[in-house]
Amino acid sequence: MDRPRHLTTALCALAFAVASGGADAGKVYRWTDRNGVTHYGDRMPDAPPAEVSVIPVRAEPSAIARLRLEKQDGRTLVWADNRLDGPIEVLLRIGRGHVASEPELPATATVPPHGSAVVAVLTAAQHAELQLDALPGDPDARPLDTEYLLPLQQSRVRVHQGFAGRFSHADPQNRYAADFAAAIGTPVVAARAGRVMQIESDFDQAGLDRERYGGRANFVRVLHEDGTMALYAHLDINGVHVRVGEQVRAGQRIGLSGNTGFTTGPHLHFAVQVNRGMRLEAISFRMRGVSFESF
Repeated sequence: MDRPRHLTTALCALAFAVASGGADAGKVYRWTDRNGVTHYGDRMPDAPPAEVSVIPVRAEPSAIARLRLEKQDGRTLVWADNRLDGPIEVLLRIGRGHVASEPELPATATVPPHGSAVVAVLTAAQHAELQLDALPGDPDARPLDTEYLLPLQQSRVRVHQGFAGRFSHADPQNRYAADFAAAIGTPVVAARAGRVMQIESDFDQAGLDRERYGGRANFVRVLHEDGTMALYAHLDINGVHVRVGEQVRAGQRIGLSGNTGFTTGPHLHFAVQVNRGMRLEAISFRMRGVSFESF
Protein backbone atom coordinates (compact mmCIF):
# COMPACT_ATOMS: atom_id res chain seq x y z
CA MET A 1 0.00 0.00 0.00
CA ASP A 2 2.82 2.38 0.86
CA ARG A 3 5.44 1.50 -1.69
CA PRO A 4 7.05 4.43 -3.58
CA ARG A 5 4.93 5.46 -6.54
CA HIS A 6 6.93 5.64 -9.79
CA LEU A 7 6.35 8.29 -12.46
CA THR A 8 8.39 7.98 -15.65
CA THR A 9 9.04 10.37 -18.51
CA ALA A 10 11.07 9.85 -21.67
CA LEU A 11 13.41 12.66 -22.68
CA CYS A 12 14.40 13.11 -26.33
CA ALA A 13 16.97 15.68 -27.47
CA LEU A 14 14.51 18.53 -28.10
CA ALA A 15 11.06 17.10 -27.50
CA PHE A 16 10.02 16.28 -23.93
CA ALA A 17 7.06 13.95 -23.32
CA VAL A 18 5.61 13.91 -19.80
CA ALA A 19 3.68 11.01 -18.23
CA SER A 20 1.53 12.37 -15.42
CA GLY A 21 0.96 9.10 -13.55
CA GLY A 22 -2.64 9.90 -12.63
CA ALA A 23 -5.14 7.33 -11.37
CA ASP A 24 -8.52 6.18 -12.59
CA ALA A 25 -11.45 7.15 -10.41
CA GLY A 26 -13.45 4.42 -8.72
CA LYS A 27 -16.62 5.79 -10.34
CA VAL A 28 -17.62 8.05 -13.20
CA TYR A 29 -20.63 10.40 -12.99
CA ARG A 30 -22.93 11.01 -15.96
CA TRP A 31 -25.55 13.74 -16.14
CA THR A 32 -27.46 15.82 -18.69
CA ASP A 33 -27.62 19.58 -18.33
CA ARG A 34 -30.61 21.84 -19.06
CA ASN A 35 -29.51 22.17 -22.69
CA GLY A 36 -29.65 18.41 -23.22
CA VAL A 37 -25.86 17.98 -23.30
CA THR A 38 -24.56 14.81 -21.60
CA HIS A 39 -21.49 15.19 -19.40
CA TYR A 40 -19.07 12.69 -17.83
CA GLY A 41 -16.74 13.38 -14.90
CA ASP A 42 -14.91 11.78 -11.99
CA ARG A 43 -16.62 14.14 -9.52
CA MET A 44 -20.22 14.97 -8.75
CA PRO A 45 -21.16 18.28 -10.44
CA ASP A 46 -21.22 21.31 -8.11
CA ALA A 47 -24.92 21.90 -8.89
CA PRO A 48 -26.18 18.40 -9.72
CA PRO A 49 -29.37 18.07 -11.78
CA ALA A 50 -32.25 15.84 -10.73
CA GLU A 51 -30.61 12.67 -12.09
CA VAL A 52 -26.94 11.74 -11.93
CA SER A 53 -25.93 8.23 -13.01
CA VAL A 54 -22.94 6.52 -11.40
CA ILE A 55 -20.83 4.29 -13.66
CA PRO A 56 -18.49 2.01 -11.68
CA VAL A 57 -14.99 1.53 -13.12
CA ARG A 58 -11.92 -0.35 -11.93
CA ALA A 59 -10.17 1.70 -9.26
CA GLU A 60 -6.40 2.14 -9.20
CA PRO A 61 -4.18 3.52 -6.41
CA SER A 62 -3.97 7.30 -6.66
CA ALA A 63 -0.68 8.93 -7.58
CA ILE A 64 0.60 11.18 -4.80
CA ALA A 65 2.88 13.26 -7.01
CA ARG A 66 3.13 14.49 -10.58
CA LEU A 67 6.33 14.93 -12.56
CA ARG A 68 6.34 18.09 -14.69
CA LEU A 69 8.92 19.52 -17.11
CA GLU A 70 9.32 23.21 -17.89
CA LYS A 71 11.70 24.57 -20.55
CA GLN A 72 13.40 27.81 -19.54
CA ASP A 73 16.36 29.62 -21.14
CA GLY A 74 17.68 26.51 -22.85
CA ARG A 75 17.39 24.39 -19.72
CA THR A 76 14.66 22.09 -18.43
CA LEU A 77 13.26 22.42 -14.92
CA VAL A 78 12.02 19.16 -13.42
CA TRP A 79 9.13 19.88 -11.05
CA ALA A 80 7.41 17.59 -8.57
CA ASP A 81 3.79 18.51 -7.77
CA ASN A 82 2.39 17.21 -4.46
CA ARG A 83 -1.22 15.99 -4.63
CA LEU A 84 -1.59 15.34 -0.89
CA ASP A 85 -2.68 17.57 1.99
CA GLY A 86 0.59 16.86 3.77
CA PRO A 87 4.29 16.88 2.91
CA ILE A 88 5.90 14.29 0.66
CA GLU A 89 9.47 13.40 -0.25
CA VAL A 90 10.45 12.67 -3.84
CA LEU A 91 13.47 11.00 -5.43
CA LEU A 92 14.38 11.82 -9.02
CA ARG A 93 16.66 9.35 -10.79
CA ILE A 94 17.67 8.22 -14.24
CA GLY A 95 15.82 5.21 -15.58
CA ARG A 96 17.81 4.87 -18.79
CA GLY A 97 20.30 6.96 -20.73
CA HIS A 98 22.21 9.98 -19.46
CA VAL A 99 21.40 13.54 -18.44
CA ALA A 100 23.50 16.43 -17.19
CA SER A 101 21.72 18.08 -14.29
CA GLU A 102 22.09 20.37 -11.27
CA PRO A 103 22.22 18.77 -8.78
CA GLU A 104 23.47 15.47 -10.12
CA LEU A 105 20.95 12.65 -10.08
CA PRO A 106 19.67 10.93 -8.04
CA ALA A 107 18.30 13.93 -6.16
CA THR A 108 15.66 14.30 -3.44
CA ALA A 109 13.32 17.09 -2.38
CA THR A 110 10.61 17.64 0.20
CA VAL A 111 7.42 19.11 -1.26
CA PRO A 112 4.86 20.94 0.93
CA PRO A 113 1.13 20.09 0.91
CA HIS A 114 -0.40 20.75 -2.52
CA GLY A 115 2.84 22.51 -3.41
CA SER A 116 5.55 22.16 -6.02
CA ALA A 117 9.34 22.00 -5.96
CA VAL A 118 12.10 21.99 -8.56
CA VAL A 119 14.00 18.76 -7.97
CA ALA A 120 16.66 19.29 -10.64
CA VAL A 121 17.58 21.48 -13.62
CA LEU A 122 18.59 19.57 -16.76
CA THR A 123 21.29 21.22 -18.84
CA ALA A 124 21.44 18.47 -21.50
CA ALA A 125 19.56 15.26 -22.29
CA GLN A 126 20.16 12.58 -24.89
CA HIS A 127 17.40 9.98 -25.23
CA ALA A 128 17.16 9.60 -21.47
CA GLU A 129 14.39 8.50 -19.13
CA LEU A 130 13.65 9.98 -15.73
CA GLN A 131 11.82 8.30 -12.87
CA LEU A 132 10.22 10.07 -9.92
CA ASP A 133 9.53 8.11 -6.73
CA ALA A 134 7.35 9.63 -4.02
CA LEU A 135 6.50 8.80 -0.41
CA PRO A 136 4.23 10.60 2.08
CA GLY A 137 5.74 12.38 5.06
CA ASP A 138 8.49 14.84 5.97
CA PRO A 139 11.87 13.13 6.56
CA ASP A 140 12.59 15.69 9.31
CA ALA A 141 9.59 14.61 11.43
CA ARG A 142 10.35 14.23 15.16
CA PRO A 143 7.84 11.91 16.88
CA LEU A 144 6.51 12.82 20.32
CA ASP A 145 5.68 10.29 23.01
CA THR A 146 1.87 10.18 22.81
CA GLU A 147 -0.80 7.83 24.11
CA TYR A 148 -3.30 6.91 21.40
CA LEU A 149 -7.00 6.14 21.74
CA LEU A 150 -8.51 2.87 20.58
CA PRO A 151 -9.42 3.48 16.89
CA LEU A 152 -12.68 1.51 17.02
CA GLN A 153 -16.08 2.10 18.60
CA GLN A 154 -16.63 -1.32 20.14
CA SER A 155 -16.65 -2.65 23.68
CA ARG A 156 -14.43 -5.69 23.13
CA VAL A 157 -10.86 -5.34 21.90
CA ARG A 158 -9.12 -8.20 20.12
CA VAL A 159 -5.73 -7.86 18.42
CA HIS A 160 -5.39 -10.46 15.67
CA GLN A 161 -1.82 -9.51 14.79
CA GLY A 162 0.48 -7.34 16.86
CA PHE A 163 3.95 -5.84 16.56
CA ALA A 164 6.29 -7.91 14.33
CA GLY A 165 3.46 -10.33 13.50
CA ARG A 166 4.72 -13.16 11.32
CA PHE A 167 1.97 -12.99 8.68
CA SER A 168 2.37 -9.46 7.35
CA HIS A 169 4.10 -7.27 9.97
CA ALA A 170 7.70 -8.20 9.25
CA ASP A 171 8.65 -5.31 6.93
CA PRO A 172 9.61 -1.81 8.17
CA GLN A 173 6.32 -0.21 7.05
CA ASN A 174 4.25 -2.60 9.19
CA ARG A 175 6.58 -3.88 11.93
CA TYR A 176 4.80 -1.86 14.62
CA ALA A 177 1.28 -2.14 13.18
CA ALA A 178 -1.73 -3.66 14.92
CA ASP A 179 -4.61 -5.56 13.33
CA PHE A 180 -7.84 -5.17 15.32
CA ALA A 181 -10.66 -7.67 14.86
CA ALA A 182 -13.68 -5.72 13.63
CA ALA A 183 -16.82 -6.69 11.78
CA ILE A 184 -17.52 -4.90 8.51
CA GLY A 185 -19.20 -1.61 9.27
CA THR A 186 -17.68 -1.07 12.73
CA PRO A 187 -17.14 2.69 13.28
CA VAL A 188 -13.48 3.74 13.04
CA VAL A 189 -12.40 6.80 15.04
CA ALA A 190 -9.29 8.96 15.04
CA ALA A 191 -6.83 7.71 17.64
CA ARG A 192 -5.17 11.14 17.73
CA ALA A 193 -6.03 14.60 16.44
CA GLY A 194 -4.62 15.67 13.10
CA ARG A 195 -5.30 16.60 9.49
CA VAL A 196 -6.50 14.14 6.86
CA MET A 197 -3.73 14.11 4.26
CA GLN A 198 -4.69 11.14 2.06
CA ILE A 199 -7.62 8.80 1.46
CA GLU A 200 -8.58 5.86 -0.75
CA SER A 201 -12.22 4.81 -0.75
CA ASP A 202 -13.17 3.11 -4.02
CA PHE A 203 -11.82 -0.43 -3.65
CA ASP A 204 -14.29 -3.26 -3.07
CA GLN A 205 -12.27 -6.49 -3.17
CA ALA A 206 -9.88 -8.43 -0.93
CA GLY A 207 -7.61 -11.46 -1.21
CA LEU A 208 -4.25 -13.02 -0.46
CA ASP A 209 -2.63 -12.21 -3.81
CA ARG A 210 -0.17 -9.55 -2.65
CA GLU A 211 0.62 -8.39 -6.19
CA ARG A 212 -3.05 -7.87 -6.99
CA TYR A 213 -4.39 -6.58 -3.67
CA GLY A 214 -1.33 -5.17 -1.87
CA GLY A 215 -1.98 -1.58 -2.96
CA ARG A 216 -5.75 -1.76 -3.14
CA ALA A 217 -7.06 -1.18 0.36
CA ASN A 218 -9.29 1.70 1.38
CA PHE A 219 -7.62 3.84 4.01
CA VAL A 220 -7.34 7.18 5.77
CA ARG A 221 -3.94 8.72 6.51
CA VAL A 222 -3.93 11.40 9.22
CA LEU A 223 -0.99 13.77 9.69
CA HIS A 224 -0.16 14.70 13.31
CA GLU A 225 1.47 17.88 14.61
CA ASP A 226 4.85 16.17 15.07
CA GLY A 227 4.98 14.92 11.47
CA THR A 228 3.97 11.32 12.23
CA MET A 229 1.12 9.79 10.26
CA ALA A 230 -1.59 7.38 11.43
CA LEU A 231 -2.79 4.84 8.89
CA TYR A 232 -6.28 3.33 9.20
CA ALA A 233 -6.54 0.63 6.51
CA HIS A 234 -8.84 -2.04 5.01
CA LEU A 235 -11.88 0.24 5.33
CA ASP A 236 -15.18 -0.68 3.71
CA ILE A 237 -16.12 0.33 0.18
CA ASN A 238 -17.20 3.98 0.46
CA GLY A 239 -16.29 3.61 4.14
CA VAL A 240 -14.28 6.84 4.39
CA HIS A 241 -16.29 9.55 6.19
CA VAL A 242 -13.77 12.40 6.08
CA ARG A 243 -12.30 14.49 3.29
CA VAL A 244 -8.74 15.42 2.49
CA GLY A 245 -7.68 18.55 4.39
CA GLU A 246 -10.22 18.07 7.20
CA GLN A 247 -9.03 18.60 10.76
CA VAL A 248 -10.16 15.69 12.94
CA ARG A 249 -10.21 15.49 16.72
CA ALA A 250 -9.27 12.44 18.76
CA GLY A 251 -12.31 10.14 19.00
CA GLN A 252 -14.04 11.57 15.91
CA ARG A 253 -15.56 9.03 13.53
CA ILE A 254 -13.57 8.90 10.30
CA GLY A 255 -14.92 5.77 8.59
CA LEU A 256 -16.15 2.19 8.74
CA SER A 257 -14.01 -0.93 9.00
CA GLY A 258 -14.14 -3.37 6.13
CA ASN A 259 -12.32 -6.05 4.20
CA THR A 260 -10.44 -4.51 1.26
CA GLY A 261 -6.93 -5.08 -0.05
CA PHE A 262 -4.41 -7.73 1.03
CA THR A 263 -6.21 -9.34 3.95
CA THR A 264 -7.44 -12.68 5.29
CA GLY A 265 -10.71 -11.21 6.55
CA PRO A 266 -12.42 -8.15 8.07
CA HIS A 267 -10.23 -6.12 10.44
CA LEU A 268 -8.72 -2.67 10.97
CA HIS A 269 -5.01 -2.24 10.29
CA PHE A 270 -3.58 0.62 12.37
CA ALA A 271 -0.03 1.96 12.26
CA VAL A 272 1.87 5.12 13.10
CA GLN A 273 4.42 5.84 10.38
CA VAL A 274 7.25 8.26 9.66
CA ASN A 275 9.31 8.98 6.56
CA ARG A 276 12.95 8.14 7.32
CA GLY A 277 14.35 9.52 4.08
CA MET A 278 12.50 7.76 1.21
CA ARG A 279 11.77 4.89 3.61
CA LEU A 280 8.35 4.65 5.21
CA GLU A 281 8.63 3.04 8.64
CA ALA A 282 6.13 2.16 11.35
CA ILE A 283 7.12 3.22 14.86
CA SER A 284 6.12 1.81 18.22
CA PHE A 285 3.20 3.54 19.95
CA ARG A 286 1.28 3.35 23.21
CA MET A 287 -2.48 2.77 23.38
CA ARG A 288 -4.38 2.84 26.64
CA GLY A 289 -5.26 -0.65 27.89
CA VAL A 290 -3.95 -2.53 24.84
CA SER A 291 -0.87 -4.75 24.46
CA PHE A 292 0.74 -5.31 21.07
CA GLU A 293 3.19 -8.11 21.79
CA SER A 294 4.29 -9.97 18.67
CA PHE A 295 2.77 -13.37 17.92
